[in-house]
Amino acid sequence: MAQISTMKSVTESIGTEAVRIRPAVKADLPKLIKIDEEVSGLAKRQYWKDVFSRGREHFQSPRFLLVAEDENQIQGFILGEIRAWEFGEPRCGWVFAIQVRPRTRLQGIGTQLFGALCIAFRRAGITRVRTIMARDNHLVLSFFRSQGMMAGPFIELEMALDEKV
Repeated sequence: MAQISTMKSVTESIGTEAVRIRPAVKADLPKLIKIDEEVSGLAKRQYWKDVFSRGREHFQSPRFLLVAEDENQIQGFILGEIRAWEFGEPRCGWVFAIQVRPRTRLQGIGTQLFGALCIAFRRAGITRVRTIMARDNHLVLSFFRSQGMMAGPFIELEMALDEKV
């Protein structure tokens, strides 16, 4: 699919000798699940299996799942997607997840992952990137702000649904 070749063209020239950014492959899935569980504290194995299969086979929008690897060990990953007409807005890039192993944070890995994803978006003609996070997630909020992101034009609203149908 187009998104896979786009990811390869983006990531072949990204990274240093110490850390290489590349598209995720199926063999990476257990490592990604482990990193996500280590960072988030939640086991979401089926979610990540679904993300990987949809991104490769069934999903209509270009999706990018990139990993940061040093000495053949994955230290982090980022998941992004191009979406169109969400909330009436034209095509833009969305960051759905970024995780870096705690012991390798503050080494620029998250910045390299985010930069590689932004390059993929730009090469696909995208001029804006967005994300959503919990307002009390200060670590991730600080990271995205350090990358130049700021509050966007939307306000998220929600309500609890009772169990009555």
